[in-house]
Amino acid sequence: MATETHSLTTRGLLCHAAAGASAVWNFRIGAIAATFVCPLDVIKTRLQVHGLPKIDSNGAKGSIIIRSLEQIVKREGVLGMYRGLSPTVLALLPNWAVYFTVYEQSKSLLSSNDGNHQLSIGANMFAASGAGVATTIVTNPLWVVKTRFQAQELRVGMVPYQGTLNSLRRIAHEEGIRGLYSGLVPALAGISHVAIQFPAYEKIKCCLAERDNTTVDSLTACDVAVASSISKIVASTLTYPHEVVRSKLQEQGFRAEMQYKGVIDCIKKVFRKDGISGFYHGCATNLLRTTPAAVITFTSFEMIHRFLTNLFPPESNPHVL
Repeated sequence: MATETHSLTTRGLLCHAAAGASAVWNFRIGAIAATFVCPLDVIKTRLQVHGLPKIDSNGAKGSIIIRSLEQIVKREGVLGMYRGLSPTVLALLPNWAVYFTVYEQSKSLLSSNDGNHQLSIGANMFAASGAGVATTIVTNPLWVVKTRFQAQELRVGMVPYQGTLNSLRRIAHEEGIRGLYSGLVPALAGISHVAIQFPAYEKIKCCLAERDNTTVDSLTACDVAVASSISKIVASTLTYPHEVVRSKLQEQGFRAEMQYKGVIDCIKKVFRKDGISGFYHGCATNLLRTTPAAVITFTSFEMIHRFLTNLFPPESNPHVL
């Protein structure tokens, strides 16, 4: 019986991990989505780190996004819009495979035994937070490299980073392990994002299922897309300031020319310079970038996980009467 229980748990873990990984890699959806929104990611990072761009007198008129794109292409060429793409793509697989595996396993451990296996809001937030901690620790070095790739063109007198693996080795050599985990504290604070997003996502799904008089597992892909988009927008807007602080600390690392002494010092200096609005530089660009990606990822995960569950249904224990 212990062996059978273990096999079922292992099967469930494999289904969750496979679904999480497939959600971003199936038919290269994750890589395609990351490539498509990379220019927006570059703009967002530079707005976070360096603030609003200085526009030439002959520059394009209109939104910050259009003007920023024009400047990037003019100064760095088309490839400038795709800086940081390689570490982003490399981080996708462990990011979602770890997250969904830990999240779903935590949900199964914390779910009620009353037959409907529903989680309380507190339990759901705990599961989401635990998965966020695991994912952040695993992937932080890659996000540090991504941030530096995207922001380095605006730094004067700095030797450019070349390649993801080379950058990881260089940061570890020049700054130690601390350099690879610069910005970790605000990144961990950003777990509040998923602690808001996932419970909101689950609650919206329950409301949609109740509206349609069906079960959560029977929701259409369209309903899942609606739930994922709304929850993403709400969570991203509420927690965005941590991203600005994280990017600034990741970009400076632990080099000699450190501008910020830590999280508190960074918060004080950003507020002193730009006020509350300084913590929302690039927020609109971020929503435009992340919401479609969240819809693709969550909808893919739900549909693939549902397929795998139907393909490999849990076997009942023959020894239980």
